[in-house]
Amino acid sequence: MLERVAMDDAAQTVGADKGFMTDYLRQSAEAMAAFAQDEASQAVMLDMGVRIVTALENGGRLLIAGNGGSAADAQHIAGEFTARLMYDRRPLSAVALTTDTSGITAIGNDYGFADIFSRQVMALGREGDVFLGITTSGRSPNILRAFEAAREIGLVTAAFTGHAGVQGVHCDVTLAVPANWTPVIQQLHITAAHIVCGLVERALCPRPVGV
Repeated sequence: MLERVAMDDAAQTVGADKGFMTDYLRQSAEAMAAFAQDEASQAVMLDMGVRIVTALENGGRLLIAGNGGSAADAQHIAGEFTARLMYDRRPLSAVALTTDTSGITAIGNDYGFADIFSRQVMALGREGDVFLGITTSGRSPNILRAFEAAREIGLVTAAFTGHAGVQGVHCDVTLAVPANWTPVIQQLHITAAHIVCGLVERALCPRPVGV
């Protein structure tokens, strides 16, 4: 009985906040609609696709990093490349720099959290590779340092960020999605990642006719 009362109270509390849900969905839909009409963003995604295709064709790889939800996005994106996205094809070389807990904790302990990605970029990156840094704020110190390290050793630097753009460093190509709220920025980032991966997949591994 007590459990039923608690559930009823919870249902009333959540139900009373329906306005939050409606507002969230409205903002999400408006941002996606704006993104769909944003020709500049489409041009950037095409540019990213070309740069990643060039790197992979020349034996390079895509390195990806982010913090928090963007760390999960980095792993998600790498998985789409190494496994598959739209259809069966050969694996494509991509590494999320968010998965090596021993390396991350060693670097964080010995050098500081701001260097957890830059040192991995220097260790694993090779000239001509692409480093994709994901930062919703555009100000994440460890992503900014990774961009700097990538540029020093000749990697192409690509960014996924929010409407304000990346602060303090130059990237070769930046996708600044038309949103300022982190949850919606992340939504647009994963949509963009699927588009970019799909472009690369179609360019490097054309789907057989009739399949």
